[in-house]
Amino acid sequence: MLECRVLGPVRVLVDGTVVEVGGALPRRLIAALALADGKPVSDDRLAQAMWDDQPPAKAAAAMQAYVSRLRSALGTTYRNRLGRTPAGYFLHADEIDVRRCAELIEAARGQLAGDRPEEARIRLTEALELWRGEPYAELPDGLAEAERGRLAELREVALEDLAAARLGTGDAAEAVVQLEQLVREQPLRERRWALLVLGLYRCDRQGDALATLRRVRELLADQLGVDPGSELQELERQVLVQDPRLRLAAPMRVARPVPIRRPLTTFLGRSAELSLLTARMDRHRLVNLVGPAGVGKTRLLVEYLATLGPAADPWAARLADVPDGSGVAAAVADAVGVVVSGDPVVAIVDGIGTASALLVLDNCEHVVAAAAELVDRLTQSCPGLRILATSREPLGVDGEITVPVQPLSPAPAVELLADRVRAVRPGWEPNPSELIAAQRIATALDGLPLAIELAAARARVLGLGEIADRLDDRFAVLGPVPRGSLAWHGTLEAAIGWSVDLLDPPDRELLLKLWAFEGGFTLEAAETIWPGRETAVLESLSALVTRSVVVADTSLEPTRYVLLESIRAYCRTIDPDPAETRLVQARWVRLLASRCVDSIRSTQAGAYLRMMSRELPNLRAGFAHDLTTDADAAVLTAVSLGVYLYRGVHHGEVIRMLRSALDAAPDAPALDRIRALNVLTALTYFSGDLAGTAALVEAVIGLLPQIPVDVLPRDYAEVLYFLALGATLSAPLAVSLQVTGQLIEYSERLRLPTMSAAGLTVRTVGLLRHATDPAEMLDYADALLEQSRGWNKGWANQVVGELYLRHPSLRPDSAERALAALRTGLARFLQHEDYPYALNTLRIGALALVRVGRPLEEAVALLAAVRAHSERLGLKTPGLYIVGEPWVEQEIGPLGSGEPVSWSAMVAMLSG
Repeated sequence: MLECRVLGPVRVLVDGTVVEVGGALPRRLIAALALADGKPVSDDRLAQAMWDDQPPAKAAAAMQAYVSRLRSALGTTYRNRLGRTPAGYFLHADEIDVRRCAELIEAARGQLAGDRPEEARIRLTEALELWRGEPYAELPDGLAEAERGRLAELREVALEDLAAARLGTGDAAEAVVQLEQLVREQPLRERRWALLVLGLYRCDRQGDALATLRRVRELLADQLGVDPGSELQELERQVLVQDPRLRLAAPMRVARPVPIRRPLTTFLGRSAELSLLTARMDRHRLVNLVGPAGVGKTRLLVEYLATLGPAADPWAARLADVPDGSGVAAAVADAVGVVVSGDPVVAIVDGIGTASALLVLDNCEHVVAAAAELVDRLTQSCPGLRILATSREPLGVDGEITVPVQPLSPAPAVELLADRVRAVRPGWEPNPSELIAAQRIATALDGLPLAIELAAARARVLGLGEIADRLDDRFAVLGPVPRGSLAWHGTLEAAIGWSVDLLDPPDRELLLKLWAFEGGFTLEAAETIWPGRETAVLESLSALVTRSVVVADTSLEPTRYVLLESIRAYCRTIDPDPAETRLVQARWVRLLASRCVDSIRSTQAGAYLRMMSRELPNLRAGFAHDLTTDADAAVLTAVSLGVYLYRGVHHGEVIRMLRSALDAAPDAPALDRIRALNVLTALTYFSGDLAGTAALVEAVIGLLPQIPVDVLPRDYAEVLYFLALGATLSAPLAVSLQVTGQLIEYSERLRLPTMSAAGLTVRTVGLLRHATDPAEMLDYADALLEQSRGWNKGWANQVVGELYLRHPSLRPDSAERALAALRTGLARFLQHEDYPYALNTLRIGALALVRVGRPLEEAVALLAAVRAHSERLGLKTPGLYIVGEPWVEQEIGPLGSGEPVSWSAMVAMLSG
């Protein structure tokens, strides 16, 4: 059979299989031929359909080519259905959906007139299901406008006939739901109001029926200046006198769904999920919307059902009202409308049979096993049945397709909050400070639609800033769910508590210990909660992810797990021992910190630093815990993390951490205090405070004798090395040579060749910085390039690059040598992901670009970007050879205020 469908985008089917007809032009050709319904269409009319008013020079030849390709696509059996007569081309299709739709509607009208409403309902439903969009959508208005108008009216009348058929079958409740939608869409069609009034009356809602009559009377008077027609006037009289003819003589009991009310609020932020759900439902028979409490699964389901139109007629079972699994089958039987006299599952299967139908199962999470068993039976026994479920975990049935429903991303979450605030504050628009507060609220509430809507409701009595400030006690601030909401729990706290109470005891026990982790956690972190029970942790964590209580981000390695902030807040409130939970988290941070030094030294330092950046919220929380309960541990944590903190965290924050730890632990071990002061020295240098840097160097030198004699050689050598760096940049040469000499002697005596070589590099830098003889300068520069290794190679090359720029007369090619050295230094710093020193090098590199003849604008852009990125890290770039002087900026000139370039662009500017 050859089918042509034009009630929506053009589709051609051959024996039930969609044929690919090509692009827009062949689809327009098909639509124009279908519009003629088998009659020939002239070349001029087809050309207008295909190209509107701009046909090609050889339109007939092009048309012939398209027809030839279409005939090939139809295959040997049907190719001759597309042909030509002297009057033009024709298409003889066995079925065109426009024709089929009209036939079904006409038949249904006869059945309505003959008092056969159930048969009429079936045919009208089938007719309306043929509509997939605008008729003849591909054709220009000049050809199809009149036909589109005729079909649109036909559809509107069919919708009204369908409502009348439902009233005739005794299904007044469902008819009222869909008539309310119809009158909203076209409020001037009086027949819809008449049917709505009749439906309300048959639902024993005489008062609502009379109120509806008043609504339509006011509407017609306001918009048209007329009174209701005779039908509505007579209907009003009958309602007032309770005319028995308004009732059905013998109401029929039919299988009808329990209606799911569509909220009146705007549906926002879910267009992608709605499209995905539609695509999954088009291709699969069992789809499950899975997500945490309050994320909006039921709302997404309702909006999908709304896209199907009034003719969809799903059966809907709200399983939230079922106390346990034993009531699932009975609830579904009620939704389907079957009479149960024995096994309810058998009754459901018999009632559905082979019919094409949609069953909705909302809120399956507490009856997963029973729901899964029933769904498995129904999908096996009812081949025409499709099932759409919502749950906080998958059903685990063969063939199930899960559609994850995640919290809203920041922008849609703020949009939703603003929309709901406007509902309680008419005319409100957020000012800049309110917009910032809205962003804080949306972030704090994890983008959960339920939580956001509850926060918006509080905007009646609180400003957005006040709401944001009070969200530490979110459950008190957010308050109850409004009447009529799709959410069936009374509060957000109750919804989350429901999810937690459904967990198995071991899973719940683990969950209550996860809240202390800030910003997420890894499997290894979770394993520290139950030491020695790694398998049990993995099993429970898997269950928490499956039940949408914990979110797993498998795009990261290691996988990162996150609790929504509202779930964290709930767990914190019911944790029987929160102090112990915080201690467990702090111990994990201590473990992370203890690995930092060795990891920074390894070849995987970059990957380690990126991993630690994800742990920064945990590091802050663990440090804050220890600062008040174990100050010595806080010092050790800060010291162990020193290199990471210096490279990856705003320097102002790190300085505050170190000073608070040192102040809180005056009696901490000397080695730890010295290491903390060394980190503070580096940070102070990058703040541009050379006097403060020198003072810290003196303090460390004074504490050196307090280091125990049994300290590990490597630890002592590193103390001397970092001290030497600070001394070389800020102290007199004699102090620098004293410290570097001590480092070299100690490292050689203890056989630490890497540290002795590092000491040699630092000493040479000190000598170079104080040299005045050009020959000595060149000797030191050559020695640095020859002897430096590892990270020190970056340090040495930056010093050499600065030297050649500061003293361009040293060599004829000083500028080129400077640029080469700075490029090498930058590459080495980036290899170690040392961003402060990379910025230091890029600043000097801006001057090198000018010296080698690159445009001044490039140097200005680079220097401006260095300044912007340095401000973000809370540091300055004082240089190494000449420390703290703005000589680079003085030569390049004003920087302007343009948009700073990215890291990669800065690197490319110096390297390219």
